[in-house]
Amino acid sequence: MSKREIIVLTDVALITASVQRGMADDVVQAALDAGAQGASIHYAFGRGVRERLGIWGLAVEAEKEVINIVVPINQVDRIFESMYIAGNMDTPGMGFMWVTPLEKAATFVPPELVAQHVGQPPDSTGTDA
Repeated sequence: MSKREIIVLTDVALITASVQRGMADDVVQAALDAGAQGASIHYAFGRGVRERLGIWGLAVEAEKEVINIVVPINQVDRIFESMYIAGNMDTPGMGFMWVTPLEKAATFVPPELVAQHVGQPPDSTGTDA
């Protein structure tokens, strides 16, 4: 059995946006253009008094797309602003966004990226042995 190592990311945040159904592709593309590496999109259904009235008395669609993007702390403002503009978040009823600081996150990180940040040469076999 090979030794497995967890690479823990600590300087990251989660940007979440709940947007009108059909808007997620544009919002994600704006995030990618601003430097995000990827996104997860899932569908949700809103419930409550606002689904009938909206915040300002407008009809608000109950079907939503929820976007989650983990980004480095130093890119949060740029990516958040790009998503906000692409999602027309300054228009009533278009959506809601927030940023959640993450204590730690983990995923596969290519050895060459680890070497760049740690200052060690990558293992020539491509494994963490």
